[in-house]
Amino acid sequence: METFLSALQWPAMLATLIAAWLVASSGQVKRRWGFWCFILSNILWAAWGWHDEAYALIALQVGLFLMNLRGASNNEPHPKDANS
Repeated sequence: METFLSALQWPAMLATLIAAWLVASSGQVKRRWGFWCFILSNILWAAWGWHDEAYALIALQVGLFLMNLRGASNNEPHPKDANS
């Protein structure tokens, strides 16, 4: 388990890079997937941070997680925008 948690930084980094690529897309579906990839990366980084006792990193990931939830929510089509 120790080795698994130590190696968790690599999938976290990969998820972050994929998420950034997707969020920068002009397509709404890709952006939505990007925010969910960011949320996955927040969870992975927080788990790795807990393992390494990197509490500032965990606090950062909690803040970013909340912003990514907001981004995912704001990326959804709103009924008033559908008529425009």
